[in-house]
This record gives sequence, structure tokens and C-alpha cells, in this order.
Amino acid sequence: MFKPLSNKVFIEAAEEEQQKTKSGIVLPETAEKEKFLRGTVRAAGPGKLTDKGERMPMGVKVGDRVLFKKPWSGDELEADGKKLLVVDEEDILAVID
Repeated sequence: MFKPLSNKVFIEAAEEEQQKTKSGIVLPETAEKEKFLRGTVRAAGPGKLTDKGERMPMGVKVGDRVLFKKPWSGDELEADGKKLLVVDEEDILAVID
């Protein structure tokens, strides 16, 4: 398994449900207005270094279910047969209880 550095987080995105209109028409992925995804944290870096050389603690840990911004850079990797998205911690909006 890879180990992320700094404030990077590896997230396994949840399977997306197909979006349908009230009349039952399935909308293609490109028609989605939602720019947020849900997923599970699979690995988290140690935290970003401050100017004083101290580590800022991470707000998420392995196993947390999170809501996050869709990464525009498309950074992803494969580990243990699973596709993982590489996300900066500041792009995580919430931990889901």
C-alpha cells in the first residue's frame, strides 16, 4: 500500500447511484450538477508542515466516511485492486457520521 505525504488523503469513492428525473429518465454523468463525492478514507498523510516546522494534525483518519470535492486534476492510483483518488485534506468538506 502507498503511504501519502503531507496533507494528502487517499479516498475510495463510493459507487455513484444513477441520477434519474421524476419521470424516470436516467441522466448521464456529464449532466450532473453535483461536484461532491462520498467515499472512505483509505490512507492519510501525517499533516502539513507549518512555517515553524510543526505538523498540523489531520482532521480525518483511515476508515472515516467523507464528503469531498471532485478532484479536477484526476489524480488517482490503484492499490490492492481498488481505485483511490488523491485529495488534499482541505478539499474534504465533512466527515459523515
